[in-house]
Amino acid sequence: MYPGDFYYTKDHEWVRVQGQDAVMGITDFAQKQLGDVVFVQLPEVGANLEAHQSIGTIESVKAVSDVFSPLAGEVTAVNGDLVDNPEIINQDPHGKGWIMRLKPADPKAVERLMKAAEYEKHLEGLDKET
Repeated sequence: MYPGDFYYTKDHEWVRVQGQDAVMGITDFAQKQLGDVVFVQLPEVGANLEAHQSIGTIESVKAVSDVFSPLAGEVTAVNGDLVDNPEIINQDPHGKGWIMRLKPADPKAVERLMKAAEYEKHLEGLDKET
């Protein structure tokens, strides 16, 4: 279900490496938990982020959630389409619903994140807790 070439965090963000950049967004699990997304606060292009730093929020009809940067690095682009069409996150969370692109401070840091199989196991553990 989750793309095998992505990396994942316990906070339900994903990272896809493209050349020297890392594209990130929230997972399908996260968007389902949120419900209908109505607003996305994007980080500033040029911002230097630490890993696990809040990059903004996603507001849905149910809740407002912080989104965290999976990696340290400089924001090189944001998905401006989300400003007018935040529902793209619900429609295509692993594709057109990407949130930001960043240049990682440590390109190898992505390897410390979970692969798809590990993330799916993590989700199974969450199901057992509820």
